[in-house]
Amino acid sequence: MHIGLGKETLVEQSGLRVILIRHGETEWARDGRHTGRTDIRLTELGRMQAMVLGDRLRGRTFHRVLSSPLSRAFETCRLAGVAGHAEISEDLMEWDYGAYEGRRTADIREEVPGWFIWRDGVPDGETAFDVGVRADRVIAQALEAGGETVLFAHGHYLRVLTARWLGLPAEDGRLFALAPATISVLGYEREQRVIIRWNDRCHLVLPSYVWAEQGDLDVRAGDPSVGSGDDRPGPTPART
Repeated sequence: MHIGLGKETLVEQSGLRVILIRHGETEWARDGRHTGRTDIRLTELGRMQAMVLGDRLRGRTFHRVLSSPLSRAFETCRLAGVAGHAEISEDLMEWDYGAYEGRRTADIREEVPGWFIWRDGVPDGETAFDVGVRADRVIAQALEAGGETVLFAHGHYLRVLTARWLGLPAEDGRLFALAPATISVLGYEREQRVIIRWNDRCHLVLPSYVWAEQGDLDVRAGDPSVGSGDDRPGPTPART
C-alpha cells in the first residue's frame, strides 16, 4: 500500500514532521534477543535514558503523541514527560517474531545458516510487509494530524516505518540502524519526503562512569561528557 498526497497539499504541509523515538534499553535488547510482543520493562539505564530524552522534548507542543502499548515504549514516553497527551496505538507494536521471539540471531543461524530477518522473515510471525501495512496506517494518521507527531515505538518497527515514509519496500528498513532511546525526524524538503535527522543520541551523554559500567565501547571512566549529567569539573575560578 502506498500513501501519498497531492502536490498542493504537500506544499501546504511542508512543515509536517514525524518524530521517532525508540524506547530505552531493556535487558533483552542489551543481550541481542529479538523482543517483539514480550512485554519486557526498561532497565535502570533505560529509565535514565528516557528521562534525559525528556530534556530534548521539554517545552515543545506536538499535534499528536502516539505510543506502542508495550511497557518499554510507554514507560519511555512517560519518563520523557509527554504521556499525558499520548494515545495508545496497536499499530506501533514491534514486529511479531513468532517462533524466534527471545532468540539471538547467532543462535538462530546455528539452525538456519545465514538467516536474515529482512529477507527470510520468521516462522509463525509477521513478514516485513505485514509490519509495513501497520506503519502505513500510522503515517496516514500523522499526515492527517499535520504539524509534529511523535511516535514512541521499537527498533525494527521504526526502521520499517522510515522505509515506507521514503516510499521504499518495508524490507529496506534493513538500511537504517537505530539505537535505543534515540531521536529521529522524518519530514519534507519541499514536496519530497526525507530523513531530517537520524539516530540522534546526543542527549544520552551521561556521566562516563555510567557508560563504563555498562560496557559502552565509546566511553571510559573519567572521560569528559556533555549534556545532561555532565561530569566534567567546573571552571577554575579566576585569581584576583
